[in-house]
Amino acid sequence: MSYLEYNTKRMPTGLAKVLYLNWPLVALLIAVACYGFLMLFSIAGGNLTPWAELQIKRFGLGLAIMFVVGFVPLWFWRSIAGVAYAVSLLLLLGVELFGTIGMGAKRWLEIGPFRLQPSELAKITTIMALAAFYDWLDLKKVSHPVWVLAAAAIALVPAVLVLRQPDLGTALLLALGGGAVIFAAGVHWAYFAALITAGIGLVATVLTSRGTEWQLLKDYQYRRIDAFLDPTLDPLGAGYHINQSMIALGSGGWSGRGFMEGTQARLNFLPEKHTDFIFTTLAEEFGFIGAASLLLLYMLIMAVCLLTALNTTNRFGALLVMGVIGTFFLYFAVNMAMVMGLAPVVGVPLPLVSFGGSAMVVLMVGFGLVQSAHVHRARLPS
Repeated sequence: MSYLEYNTKRMPTGLAKVLYLNWPLVALLIAVACYGFLMLFSIAGGNLTPWAELQIKRFGLGLAIMFVVGFVPLWFWRSIAGVAYAVSLLLLLGVELFGTIGMGAKRWLEIGPFRLQPSELAKITTIMALAAFYDWLDLKKVSHPVWVLAAAAIALVPAVLVLRQPDLGTALLLALGGGAVIFAAGVHWAYFAALITAGIGLVATVLTSRGTEWQLLKDYQYRRIDAFLDPTLDPLGAGYHINQSMIALGSGGWSGRGFMEGTQARLNFLPEKHTDFIFTTLAEEFGFIGAASLLLLYMLIMAVCLLTALNTTNRFGALLVMGVIGTFFLYFAVNMAMVMGLAPVVGVPLPLVSFGGSAMVVLMVGFGLVQSAHVHRARLPS
């Protein structure tokens, strides 16, 4: 019996797939989402509307999508990876031409009654495309310069399109998420050392370009950098977000003010309290203990997914899971660093907690792919 025949015979079918789902992952995702429901309920003054009720419905939809995606065999996702990537690029080009402007950026497409943010979809399709690319590529060619450049292009093309919207945070997540797959594929460390060096040079170039005809970032993005370096320079302007965030974080102390007792969010001192800065609301009401417990749940989610990657003999599946882990880590790491003043404010939501539609559903699609790798991995005979 060939290896392929063995794997095919050992794959679960029908209702048996339910038993093979990664149920600890499901429980952890629900636990994290409940943090979001509680915070959105609190921010609204003890009301399910306008945020908590809609968030619960979106998570329910995302959970259903995760199960559906998880029941579909890995070979199907491998076969459509290129097409999905191409579609996401077309949608990003559609944003460039026909996108809807909101909060100073063109990031959404209006499709009938739906509002789609293609940059969120691109995070998953880019990971799929890179995993399929390295699944196809001979292992001996992984670190060859030509193929490294090809992989880098797959990651950078959508990132550049998103940067033009402009959406620096999502562009960084796209590039770094793609980098996680490239690293997991076994590309030589020297390329990453060169990339870090180039990144330092790019930062210097970006800062130097300020005020010139070839300025690389928008003015508001430079103001965010200024506020990051010294929030007191403009406490009522560019530094307002981070100053109010730091007040909320500090006032939470060890155990917090108590549920629905936070003042920064309830009294509207804290901007974007239900989206990008929801972590500060959690820290104010539940203190260090509440914030650390959420971080622990995030780390457990990563650990459970990592076990799936390590136990998956399918190269595409393993790289796909590693890409989802990397993107998920970047989500919460960048958001937490941002609200704690350790990174510039770049508009990255806290996964499964911040209020949002596209980000929530797309992230659950990513975990659905993790479930697919888990359900359809080869198993020893019983």
